[in-house]
Amino acid sequence: MEEYLNQLNESQREAVLYVDGPELVIAGAGSGKTRVLIYKIAYLLDRGLPPYTILSLTFTNKAAKEMKERIAKLTDPTIARRLWMGTFHSIFSRILRKEAEHIGYRSDFTIYDSDDSKSLIKTIIKEMGLDDKQYRPGLVQSRISQAKNSLITSKAYEQNKELVEHDMHTKVPRIREIYARYQNRCFQAGAMDFDDLLLQTNILFRDHPDVLAKYSSLYQYILVDEYQDTNFAQHLIVQRLQEQHHRICVVGDDAQSIYSFRGANIENILQFKNQYPGSKVFKLERNYRSTQNIVDIANSLINKNKEQIHKDVYSEKEKGNKIRLFTSFSDYEEAYIVASQISEMRMGSAHYAFIDFAILYRTNAQSRVLEEALRKRNIPYRVYGGFSFYQRKEIKDIIAYLRLLVNPFDEEALKRVINYPMRGIGDTTVSKLTNAAVAHGVSPWEVLQDPVKFEVQINSGTLAKLTRFREMIERFVEQSQTLTLDETAALILEETGILKEFNEDRTVENISRKENVQELLKGMLDFTLSRFEEGAEQVTLSDFLSEVSLYTDQDNDKDKDTDKITLMTVHAAKGLEFKNVFVVGLEEELFPSTLSKDNPRAIEEERRLFYVAITRAEDNCILTYAKSRYRNGQSNLCSPSRFLGDLDMQYIEVQGGGELPTDNRFQKQYEDFEKVAYRKPVERLPQEKRYYEKQLTKLSDTKSKPASSTGNNLSGLSADMRVQHDRFGIGTVVSTEGEGNDASAIIEFDNFGSKRLILKYARLTIL
Repeated sequence: MEEYLNQLNESQREAVLYVDGPELVIAGAGSGKTRVLIYKIAYLLDRGLPPYTILSLTFTNKAAKEMKERIAKLTDPTIARRLWMGTFHSIFSRILRKEAEHIGYRSDFTIYDSDDSKSLIKTIIKEMGLDDKQYRPGLVQSRISQAKNSLITSKAYEQNKELVEHDMHTKVPRIREIYARYQNRCFQAGAMDFDDLLLQTNILFRDHPDVLAKYSSLYQYILVDEYQDTNFAQHLIVQRLQEQHHRICVVGDDAQSIYSFRGANIENILQFKNQYPGSKVFKLERNYRSTQNIVDIANSLINKNKEQIHKDVYSEKEKGNKIRLFTSFSDYEEAYIVASQISEMRMGSAHYAFIDFAILYRTNAQSRVLEEALRKRNIPYRVYGGFSFYQRKEIKDIIAYLRLLVNPFDEEALKRVINYPMRGIGDTTVSKLTNAAVAHGVSPWEVLQDPVKFEVQINSGTLAKLTRFREMIERFVEQSQTLTLDETAALILEETGILKEFNEDRTVENISRKENVQELLKGMLDFTLSRFEEGAEQVTLSDFLSEVSLYTDQDNDKDKDTDKITLMTVHAAKGLEFKNVFVVGLEEELFPSTLSKDNPRAIEEERRLFYVAITRAEDNCILTYAKSRYRNGQSNLCSPSRFLGDLDMQYIEVQGGGELPTDNRFQKQYEDFEKVAYRKPVERLPQEKRYYEKQLTKLSDTKSKPASSTGNNLSGLSADMRVQHDRFGIGTVVSTEGEGNDASAIIEFDNFGSKRLILKYARLTIL
């Protein structure tokens, strides 16, 4: 124990060792908050706390995975696997699946993503005969999401005078009706959206105190990462779960609270001491990431905010270069200054790679001219964001088929695939099915079982098409019982004609779609093998769908390790770090956004956003602004951001005739930042690959086929042997245990840490 505790500084160590009550850890940028969380969990395990009694909540699957891997290195991989660790949504979905019957759901409920949710809202708006320009689906979806995160159900919304009057004032008075219909349709479809995972967990704990007592008794210690990003629903669930043991540790930085548009409430962290009487506060103030100059200028900025928990962040690294401020005559010149500076810095003595640079901006629309400047200098780059793998149309189509096999009542999945590929079932027929379902209070799948019974007015030819589709889905359900996950998906591709469609269309775009589907099949097989290697007795389609439905863009960023410049919004950059950071577009009406101009609290959040941008830098931070910017079809004069006037000049080196604002008289130019366009660079596509099934040896029976069938004989495996795994790479066997089908090995992989694998399924080669 002492060995790893000695790796902490005094403040970190104090935060780790305190376990006797509520605890707030205020962690400045780059101060090692993740290490505190990891070591605290290891310390709790060393004190004898069973792993399944520790609940650790994060905001991304990536963060949870990395933490679990690091804990496994400090303790025991077997113990680490038993921790309740994951995102709020993944942990609460696990609880809801176990307790679904208490709130009237089935345990295999579907999780609707944002696109599914918006699609259903569009359908309801159309059914109600409303103007979708007045009742914009995105606006309606946002209102419903805000309500759910404030724990306002559809019934409560209808009875809330303030909300109803607000909708009347903004000329969308029927949102309450849309919300009620939307929620009813989700329930009929056996589906929850992301916000429901929080809302329904709160309802479960509120209405079933025995269930709450079970989980609050189980979780003897609760840890929450990025607490400043929690919303009201998350805050309330955590508060309820800690009521029995009163042992909770939240870690965060109020200076990095930048997600109010997603419902995050900074008051959760600012008022923690008042909400948890007797709590202790620990401050992590040493920044390990940035030079002294970067830390000092960031402090000079954030100290201008009134709403904050004061801390004195410092760095013991070298003083470093001053922060450089460039001005330009236009946004185009700004882009080329940035490109030139990157080229010069790469040629300097530090020998920076492209991956060491990031360009941060306030809105996605700013990326276009930057991309153009980088391309002309042959500087490779990537735009961070865009569609994640599981959000691509071809992938969502296959996933929809799979969702329908698990839950035929899933209305959005049914609507997505009933006429894909085209089988002559048009929108009119689908509308008739949906309307009949609404009229009889059932799901469209139930209507599909017997359209005549539900008085659907269709001709015999259409009835035959619907019958063939229903029989095909039922056949898939039956066949999937004896197939592996990827074999099930391959069957769907073949028998629906999707694969034929890919093979007939040889366009570059379609080749890319086919490769994405092949990648999905590989991912499904890898998911199956990994679960069996780790000791799972069976792997179901529901397991896979639950996993992928909770992925985020950051969890699927496959391009991150290539040597390219990163372009991204400041919001997307939170939690990341780069050796050199350019913050561009520091002008009034852009950064800060024009939407915040009359709201002091919003201005403070914009200032925190700028603070986040600066503190991403390790070695160098370069700031830029333009005197004119092409926006809304014309060139507009710009004023430097008021935030530049917040910076302490002793840390700045002004270049190119730049200037800092000296008062609060700013030019006002208005822009709707919600309508900015996003443009992703075109990339060259690789040559078409052979169909997936021709490339990989597949499992014919995942329940019984041993790893030795792949040609590897692992019977002689022993400690200290070097082995190679097709995903984790090369490692050393630490120990083996068990015999026959129960045999397993703990292997320390060179780059992935310690893993315990079931040899029956392990993809290992002895070197």
